[in-house]
Amino acid sequence: MTTPPIGAHVDQADPIAEAIARDAPLVQFFLGDPQGYKGPEFAYPGGAEALRAAAEEAGVDLYVHAPYIVNVATTNNRIRIPSRKLLQQHVDAAASIGAKGLIVHGGHVNKSDDPEKGFDNWRKAIEATDLTLPLLIENTAGGDNAMTRHLDRIARVWEAISGAEGFEQVGFCLDTCHAHAGGNELETVVEKVRAITGRIDLVHCNDSRDDFDSGADRHANFGAGRIDPQLLAAVVRDAGAPVVCETPGGAAEHVADFAWLRERLDS
Repeated sequence: MTTPPIGAHVDQADPIAEAIARDAPLVQFFLGDPQGYKGPEFAYPGGAEALRAAAEEAGVDLYVHAPYIVNVATTNNRIRIPSRKLLQQHVDAAASIGAKGLIVHGGHVNKSDDPEKGFDNWRKAIEATDLTLPLLIENTAGGDNAMTRHLDRIARVWEAISGAEGFEQVGFCLDTCHAHAGGNELETVVEKVRAITGRIDLVHCNDSRDDFDSGADRHANFGAGRIDPQLLAAVVRDAGAPVVCETPGGAAEHVADFAWLRERLDS
């Protein structure tokens, strides 16, 4: 099989330089503060237009990760309404740089809430958002009230949003650390996710510092965590989608992780 393109999550100041430093055909980054509601910002000199042109010239695909605080599932209006606004802002910003997708976490409801409210809030969010590029919903690692930790919840999200206007622009990002820590067997997770969503558009390939079903979202470099190396490679191989490594370190560590992964993909 053809080895999928492999890149990394990098600093937003100059994603193109970061890609070149890693000899990577793709990179992922934030646009602004991942923990704030302020809205997207372009740190790249010349702004969105210059970044788009530089990426095209360098042949680098761009992926944008939405802020962690986005939670369109919650019943808390003070969080859900700003989250929808922030999501639209990041859709627009990511589209302006020609990004291949915007990755967003599945969010959660409150402990006392009926999860069905969260699923329906996802439907409303898709219908309320003008999706001018693919929105890739990512599985998450922890929380009993999470929308996309467990496969049955992911299935309910997909059932809820499948009839929403704009659904054709919704895809899936599979995170290996989150799947492992969330209690999903990596041996079958690609097959099961595909059965639910019909697609896997991106893989976040990360080792996990913690044990299976720990609920802990703590990434590790390949071979330094608790996931079987052959399982990590198998997920990437089976998914057949572009790969973003969100592992610790800078260019040197990422280059080493790329080599580690490619060696196992080729074996």
